[in-house]
Amino acid sequence: MTSQALPPIPVTILSGFLGAGKTTLLNRLLASSGKQRIAVVENEFGAVGIDGGLISDNRNPAITVVELANGCVCCSVRGEMSRALADLADRRAAGTLAFDRLLLETTGLADPAPVAQAFFVDEGVRERYVLDGILTLVDAVHAGEQLDQHRVAAAQVGFADRLLLTKTDLVDTARVEELTARLRRINVRAPIIPSPTATEAVAGLLDLHAFHLDEVLELDPAFLAGHRPSGHARGGSPAASPQGPWDDDVSSLVLRHPGVVDLDRIGAFVEELLASQGNDMLRYKGVLAIADKPERLIFQGVHRITGFDYGRAWEAGEVQESVIVIIGRRLATVAITEAFLAACS
Repeated sequence: MTSQALPPIPVTILSGFLGAGKTTLLNRLLASSGKQRIAVVENEFGAVGIDGGLISDNRNPAITVVELANGCVCCSVRGEMSRALADLADRRAAGTLAFDRLLLETTGLADPAPVAQAFFVDEGVRERYVLDGILTLVDAVHAGEQLDQHRVAAAQVGFADRLLLTKTDLVDTARVEELTARLRRINVRAPIIPSPTATEAVAGLLDLHAFHLDEVLELDPAFLAGHRPSGHARGGSPAASPQGPWDDDVSSLVLRHPGVVDLDRIGAFVEELLASQGNDMLRYKGVLAIADKPERLIFQGVHRITGFDYGRAWEAGEVQESVIVIIGRRLATVAITEAFLAACS
């Protein structure tokens, strides 16, 4: 049996700055996995491999730990990571290793971008794995300082499909609310919740389908509240407004058009956007109402890697609108918004 004959392996990436609690969450995910057989890939910054004792279920034969060393996932280790993933898939296909999903814990110093890209561009990986979601843990005690001082901390927040707050019991409510507001300005589309401890809630972090091109896009009207239909940036503030202390390196831009758009014109807009801003666009997702098409056009991407597909049909009486959410570094929000409006007019 070849690896292509098997269903793709769902992958969950655990991200977050040093000390945020990734290994604790990993242990909880393993404990709540039930009968699922899990392979674990760990990356550790530095020459010394991880302490296997940190993985509480590391003696479970259903769990395979691959230790990576001599660098972080975002640079020299990326090739090693891809080879390790391909090897795991080969062993699964050959019947020498059985597992149902994979958990990948990155080092706290890693930018998630090259990790996510590996599942779309690296031969031997993209056809045998499917990226399900990125969970980013945020240390409520130290996150403010980390975001101020480390660009990668903001990138980790920007890439997240779920933002999980840890150590909230060590700070007061006002500080948690302040941090939550800042995180929402950076990443408008990721739900922000305390890192769960209950088995059912922990298990719910898997199967997010966050990278699947289908109708599950999480463009929830609740988090879009406050955005004008014409397009707004950074959590509802006008696109050109100064943000003062909230002027983070990474921020969100939401573009909305209440109605259908022309496929050629919106396609040209997206192509130009990728050409001019692709390097700075960490994550983006969109649902488009295309003229003369009964289905929603779904697209998403990481930097310049993007994909399109048609989802479910618009229901009778349903308001058709086009929404794009972009998370990136120093986005040219005014120029992007103007180009979007011109493409929709």
